[in-house]
Amino acid sequence: MDSPALTSADERLRRLESLADAALSRLDVPDLLDEVVERVCEVLDADTAAIVLLDEHAWHLVPAAAKGLADEVRDGLRIPIGQGFAGRIARLARPDVRAEAIGDEADIAPLLRRGVRSLAGVPIFAAGQVIGVLYAGTRQPRAFTADEVRLLELAAGRAGVAGQSRSQKLEHAAALALQRSLLPAQLPDLPGLQVAARYQPGHGLGVGGDWYDVFTLPSGGLGAVIGDVSGHGLASAVVMGRIRSALRAYALTGDDPAEVLTLLDRKIHHFEAGTLTTALYIMVSPDRETLRISCAGHLRPLLAAPGRPAELTDIPVDGPLGVGRTAAPRRTGTVAMPEQSLLLCYTDGLVERRDRIIDVGIKALTNAVHADHPEAACNAAMSLVTDQRPGDDIAVLALRRVPPAGTE
Repeated sequence: MDSPALTSADERLRRLESLADAALSRLDVPDLLDEVVERVCEVLDADTAAIVLLDEHAWHLVPAAAKGLADEVRDGLRIPIGQGFAGRIARLARPDVRAEAIGDEADIAPLLRRGVRSLAGVPIFAAGQVIGVLYAGTRQPRAFTADEVRLLELAAGRAGVAGQSRSQKLEHAAALALQRSLLPAQLPDLPGLQVAARYQPGHGLGVGGDWYDVFTLPSGGLGAVIGDVSGHGLASAVVMGRIRSALRAYALTGDDPAEVLTLLDRKIHHFEAGTLTTALYIMVSPDRETLRISCAGHLRPLLAAPGRPAELTDIPVDGPLGVGRTAAPRRTGTVAMPEQSLLLCYTDGLVERRDRIIDVGIKALTNAVHADHPEAACNAAMSLVTDQRPGDDIAVLALRRVPPAGTE
């Protein structure tokens, strides 16, 4: 017959391992973290338990869930990595036990004021990296055993899965919000031009650095840009925003797209070292008859004229921005834009797939796009991915030359 102590230990383990049951897996992340600390208190007969997660940008631990702690601990507490009880656990990536907690660190002092005397804490891991700390405390002096620390580690494993999910959701939401805020809220309505655009975030890799922009120029012409910053997530979206703002500023300094991209390349080398960016900058002449285009490693746009199939524009392609320095100057190509013709620009997420060469995707796009209204052209382009879940994000920008109002 099992001893009472063994039976008790097995029961505690069973209750803690139930954190992985199917019902809990359907909880929202905050509710799941709250459930973790509740069960830790029950299983370890602790008076308090807390989960603090890493804020990577501030390099602090911040409360995510707590039981039995005062509001001063739950709200506003920031624990620098390497400082305090939890901060040192996070830095050393190993458990710590305090049979008699003393000190005035930011995370221990409030516990002492609440009468907590003994503490046990363990790091929370996700993908091999410390993302937080789980700790429990008692008001009665107590020496936490190795088995109890192991139970905490099991609970921390469940919290790690939830914490990583929480971090990914927060970053994705922030990146998507930033990305959308930097896209033009309304495309300009100009005589002689129709403009439309689309943006679709990726499903596999998440929000990336694809963007487009359209703005009027002092000459009366139009500036249009589409680009792709390497990487995915919030960091990529932030860099994209800075590059977009810089290009707008440089676009006001001259009338040569190649000069604008040269200045932008210099800025990326100095302030965004290591960032690879492709970009296509187009200047539409005030009379709408001519396009001047500079291409920095981007896919060439399509031009569809009435009664003719769409085809790739014949423009020079220079190297991407932010990659090496070359003595070769950037170039600007000139493309005639007949009346009713349409220019379609796009990022590689629209035409590139892992299971085929990119030429196949470009061919499908040229077959789908005609000299229609830009909205119809964008719909036709996006229809190529309607039945799929592209891993990369997609940006599409279409410009069509039309007769000015009253001249048709």
